[in-house]
Amino acid sequence: MKAKDADILIIPGYTNSGPEHWQSRWEKRIETARRVEQAEWSKPVRDDWVTKVAEAVNEAEKPVVLVAHSLGVATAVQAIPQFRKPVAGAFFVAPPDVANPRIRPKHLMTFGPYPRERLPFPTMVIASRNDHFSSYEATEDIASAWGALLMDAGEAGHINTEAGFGPWPEGSMTFAKFLAHL
Repeated sequence: MKAKDADILIIPGYTNSGPEHWQSRWEKRIETARRVEQAEWSKPVRDDWVTKVAEAVNEAEKPVVLVAHSLGVATAVQAIPQFRKPVAGAFFVAPPDVANPRIRPKHLMTFGPYPRERLPFPTMVIASRNDHFSSYEATEDIASAWGALLMDAGEAGHINTEAGFGPWPEGSMTFAKFLAHL
């Protein structure tokens, strides 16, 4: 699959993805990409966020590819039962451990627990070994339950702007390869 053949939905996490974040850069660069906007980025409400993602998928005119980061991953996974249109694949980066009672802010736990069933579309999960929102082992466990291909990003923090991932060329190349296999 090529990007032009899909509706690529950018699903940011808690507080949105700023202008230098890799998701924002991809959104500008990929013609068929669009961001799923949330009404309240700093006070996420699970049902509201999930509804917005489901609406975006259901309004799509082409097969959908989800590109989610952090809490956007939890939102996308919780929205799956509401999808009425086909999803060709999901590219999930740095999913938080929403079952961990030590996660901060605490209201991120309202997005959990993750369903443990195999996801109904090809999925790649990219995880860091030193992400403060999830241990590598927790991400490895959930990726396995989902039947997802897990990519070890090494010590990459939360794979966001603060961790040095603005342009993220390796991520862009990995996403291109993922798309090519769909």
